[in-house]
Amino acid sequence: MFTILVIAPEGAAEIDGGNPSVEVLRARDSEEALEKLGRNRRVDAVLLLCGTANAQMAREIREDNPAPPPLFTVEGDGDAGPGSRRLPAATAGRVLDTLIGQLSAPAW
Repeated sequence: MFTILVIAPEGAAEIDGGNPSVEVLRARDSEEALEKLGRNRRVDAVLLLCGTANAQMAREIREDNPAPPPLFTVEGDGDAGPGSRRLPAATAGRVLDTLIGQLSAPAW
């Protein structure tokens, strides 16, 4: 079971897990994201979908937790700074599938 925290502004496209082994948590801003990360230590990754605000949100997450879960962004939707990973732009479901694939890949 993977737990993914998706940070996206209200009204953004919904990202639905569609996969029974994926739980998707949602936050609209960094304050809500920090609260969810603080209450749920089993978050496997954070997907930032806030455009130019991604970098600021990533900074706030790293300040609150020096060893946060991996941070992901989508190509063309703003960078989250050093150490974040970029996913190819695609449909919402495909982005989530790609993210899960990266988490599932063996580390060398």
